[in-house]
Amino acid sequence: MRILHFFATITVAAMLSGCNREQSQTTNRTPVDYVNPYIGNISHLLVPTFPTIQLPNSMLRVYPERADYTTELLNGLPLIVTNHRERSAFNLSPYQGKELRPIITYNYDNEHITPYSYQVDLNDNSMKAEYALSHQSALYRITFEADKPAYIIINSRNGSIHVGENFISGHQQLSANTNVYVYIEPQEKPVSTGILKDGVIEASKDNAEGINACAAWRFADGTTTVSLRYGISFISEEQAEKNMRNELKDYNIKNLAKAGRQIWNETLGRIKVEGGTEDDKTVLYSSFYRTFERPICMSEAGGRYFSAFDGKVHDDNGTPFYNDDWIWDTYRAAHPLRILIDTKKEEDIIASFLLMAEQMGTMWMPTFPEVTGDSRRMNSNHAVATIADALAKGLNINAVKAYEACRKGMEEKTLAPWSGAAAGWLDNFYRENGYIPALRPDEKETDPNVHPFEKRQPVAVTLGTSYDQWCLSRIAELLGKKDEAAHYLQCSYNYRNIFNKETGFFHPKDKEGKWITPFDYRYSGGMGAREYYGENNGWVYRWDVPHNVADLINLMGGKEQFISNLDRTFSEPLGRSKYEFYSKLPDHTGNVGQFSMANEPSLHIPYLYNYAGQPWKTQKRIRQMLKTWFRNDLMGIPGDEDGGGMTSFVVFSSLGFYPVTPGLPIYNIGSPLFTNTKIILSNGSVFEIEAQNASDENKYIQSATLNGQKWEKPWFSHDDLKNGGKLVLTMGNKPNKAWGSEDNAVPPSAEAK
Repeated sequence: MRILHFFATITVAAMLSGCNREQSQTTNRTPVDYVNPYIGNISHLLVPTFPTIQLPNSMLRVYPERADYTTELLNGLPLIVTNHRERSAFNLSPYQGKELRPIITYNYDNEHITPYSYQVDLNDNSMKAEYALSHQSALYRITFEADKPAYIIINSRNGSIHVGENFISGHQQLSANTNVYVYIEPQEKPVSTGILKDGVIEASKDNAEGINACAAWRFADGTTTVSLRYGISFISEEQAEKNMRNELKDYNIKNLAKAGRQIWNETLGRIKVEGGTEDDKTVLYSSFYRTFERPICMSEAGGRYFSAFDGKVHDDNGTPFYNDDWIWDTYRAAHPLRILIDTKKEEDIIASFLLMAEQMGTMWMPTFPEVTGDSRRMNSNHAVATIADALAKGLNINAVKAYEACRKGMEEKTLAPWSGAAAGWLDNFYRENGYIPALRPDEKETDPNVHPFEKRQPVAVTLGTSYDQWCLSRIAELLGKKDEAAHYLQCSYNYRNIFNKETGFFHPKDKEGKWITPFDYRYSGGMGAREYYGENNGWVYRWDVPHNVADLINLMGGKEQFISNLDRTFSEPLGRSKYEFYSKLPDHTGNVGQFSMANEPSLHIPYLYNYAGQPWKTQKRIRQMLKTWFRNDLMGIPGDEDGGGMTSFVVFSSLGFYPVTPGLPIYNIGSPLFTNTKIILSNGSVFEIEAQNASDENKYIQSATLNGQKWEKPWFSHDDLKNGGKLVLTMGNKPNKAWGSEDNAVPPSAEAK
């Protein structure tokens, strides 16, 4: 009642004044101003997002060293994150006091992070750190209190440090064959330098090696500001210095931040939106920013790069080398998004994959390339999907070489998850029988390639490999390899071998061809359901046939049953308490029924209604998921975001379309959040989506035109947008159940035979 009374007393003039002020602030905002790096910094269960400071796809990335946003202390200041979300190398600690340590922990306040800058008050606001960065170099400006001695401590957690009067350099070992290097210069001259040992600066020493090898500078009493510039490298300390001098000509931190801001605005400005709420725009541009965290460009000044795939330094010959790309996550939407906005970069990334395959000596396409090499995490070989999608959309890549790398990776490397070993008996079984056999509850593992924690994941691997083989058949067909195309197309139906017609689920089957029983599609499979699926349960993997949804509909008994099964996925209860459910399935968060918005195998599921004549339900579900799980707050991402793996779904879906099947050059239509969107394509053309009357209520498509023609299909092709065009959707608050519902309107699939 007090709220009602308060609003009743507001004058019209005051309301108009407030509206004008808000409108002015909104009008002046550029794309990067909408980025909120803190979205998702508190996780729902597993790994949060981190507020990454980085230029798009650049080698130098940092974020505050803390577990998540709720952590009360910072562990020094960061110099480089060497692997997405996982590890930080080196450490910089400004300090005023008497107890010098390798890493100083601080309480902190007034933290402000943008994609290109960072500032924070440390130790009860007694010190201030400001930061801005370029691609392989950065600046810190530290403000100290005048009445205490001022120190800068540089730590290599496991490596070496060398200190001079005007520089500190060093390396940190990341793996058996991978090091990262740093070179740092202060603008202000220190009065003493040395190696830090047992809390004392030993001026007689200028080198240290081992764990927590530290160097320190002390600056003159009364020093209030110290500016530092540094470069990083994966090649050498000398290269780190070269990178720094190539990018930073002075210590002007404001100009460096201004340059970073401009780069981000140019990058994010490839998508322009009107309408929607301010929060909608914040979520969109924050998600778009996340898609540039990976992969990173490893080419350094002079056109050289280090590759952990053979432990050598190479010339890039004018083509940048990219690394750190968790393809199991990113093939679904991040790579297709990049094809639209930066075709050349996507071509360079794929060329990098092929170089990795060569450098490893196996010619196996990588699956989880990282700075330290291919970790082979997760399951399947989905780099083949990035190749098939790129070729289907006309990108310039070496198709012959890519086909061989994909084929050899799938045929010669084991299909066992999290393994880079050569194929074993499980792989032979798959080739002969068309499925990965599951272990019975009383059966022990006999394949040494199987990871003791990750297990066989037999249903997930069978489904994923079926899709990969379909992608391989597409590449073979393009190359005119008819027999191989036919063979892999036939293999792409292997998902049928584990479809249980009695239950309508993909069901684990033992090596004798018998179903594993008794069985619960919610809970069977142990931790993460890995004994049968992978991170998600049977309800999610029920829909993991993205290349042949038409056949999946037939397997389930037709469109009506398919729709019923989809509906039930979103309504089926957890079946146990949340505590019990998530103790078994910690990746399976962001639930709506048994659907998990928090894990990548679910991303395409809301779009599947388009294939069965009820696209209005796709429109409803997409809006539901976007508004429920992706919000402008600290918990505004439902699960592991994986550096573009999930947020690229948010970008596509917010704009109104999504690539359900990478390798098939089509896009499913959803429900745009914005009344007008313009996507500046790689060739400079513009694809525009006008969603007339779109709002939170008006989420349903009433009618549509595409490039001036009446459009009755809930999908369109890459050809329809690649040279620019316009999709006009008339939106309303009730579904038009006739639009896009005809049998001839469904999106294409591989043939159901």
